[in-house]
Amino acid sequence: MWRRWPEVQPRLVPAAGKVQKWKRFRRTALEPAVPRRGKGHLVRDARTSVCAPPGLAPPPTRVALLDIDICGPSIPKMMGLEGEQYVEENLGVMSVGFLLGSPDDAVIWRGPKKNGMIKQFLRDVDWGEIDYLIVDTPPGTSDEHLSIVQYLSAAHIDGAVIITTPQEVSLQDVRKEINFCHKVKLPIIGVVENMSGFICPKCKNESQIFPPTTGGAEVMCQDLKVPLLGKVPLDPQIGKSCDNGQSFLTEVPDSPATLAYRNIIQRIQDFCGLHSSKEEKLASS
Repeated sequence: MWRRWPEVQPRLVPAAGKVQKWKRFRRTALEPAVPRRGKGHLVRDARTSVCAPPGLAPPPTRVALLDIDICGPSIPKMMGLEGEQYVEENLGVMSVGFLLGSPDDAVIWRGPKKNGMIKQFLRDVDWGEIDYLIVDTPPGTSDEHLSIVQYLSAAHIDGAVIITTPQEVSLQDVRKEINFCHKVKLPIIGVVENMSGFICPKCKNESQIFPPTTGGAEVMCQDLKVPLLGKVPLDPQIGKSCDNGQSFLTEVPDSPATLAYRNIIQRIQDFCGLHSSKEEKLASS
């Protein structure tokens, strides 16, 4: 059983080799990068990725979810971990939210203190042997993003999953995220478009609640030559599942959004597997 760290004092161990310690992982980090309006939807994607059904994430697959959104740590709430001591047997989670006396407490830190906490999460938390590390980042391209890329540079990050919504105001931020990834030489696994239309559960007709006035993520990905991993329809049950700390995939297994999630997860796994094979060939040559 993987333990979830107590809320006041997380389980920490002395660093054996700082960042170099992460080389033992069979898979390296997936770093989700998000636009200004995409935070909540990214966390939902992170939850569904780590809590996927057996067909998508076999029991032996061990996953760690690291929340580096220092000022807005919503992972404990969305993962249903408030007041709990355990997660899944194959899932470990760490967030600054576990260290707060109350979920309403504000974290008012400058950059150096944020960076120090991220480094401690990577260096001192005893994650054990894991297959995947998923990092939930805050919106923007600032301290947290630069820190996680720098600290995990020796681990050869697989890439970033970038989340957007169809509106141009969100796509503008995502273009900045893509530009950031190019500048720091961070591979882009692909883009996910959230809230991509609403499918009526009764008549099955689709309505565009947030019209893609400039073509949405699909056109943007074509222009920037970035893979589009998929589109997730707007489903009120997603928000409800997050508020209740439940897995959307298991609560609504037949939803069109669930099918979209499964396809996206599979594409991410395929990318990581291919990336791993390339690394092994380079290491052996």
